[in-house]
Amino acid sequence: MRPWQIWTCDFTGVAGAHPAVVIGAEDRVHCKPLVNVLLCSTRRAARKAELHEVILDQADGLDWETICKCDLVYVMEKSKLTNLRGTVSAERRRAIAQRLIAGLGLTGL
Repeated sequence: MRPWQIWTCDFTGVAGAHPAVVIGAEDRVHCKPLVNVLLCSTRRAARKAELHEVILDQADGLDWETICKCDLVYVMEKSKLTNLRGTVSAERRRAIAQRLIAGLGLTGL
């Protein structure tokens, strides 16, 4: 498992099975049993992304345009992540990082 990979994640109690983007430092993702993930939608994106969202698509390994929500980070056990779906493209990595900073209120520090 590596940062920026997209896995199917069991968000039991929150949203069920959805795509999830793994975020964090390479060493942490590799060595620790818990990882940080971002929840993505399972439906085709039928609207433009809001300020805290990024649209992922086939270039990232998904079947269609999918909204990635960047304003809430979930901590998941690696065992809840199954089925590697793809890897976020470099361009979208930057967009996700920018929206994470803004969405978590970290701008201007």
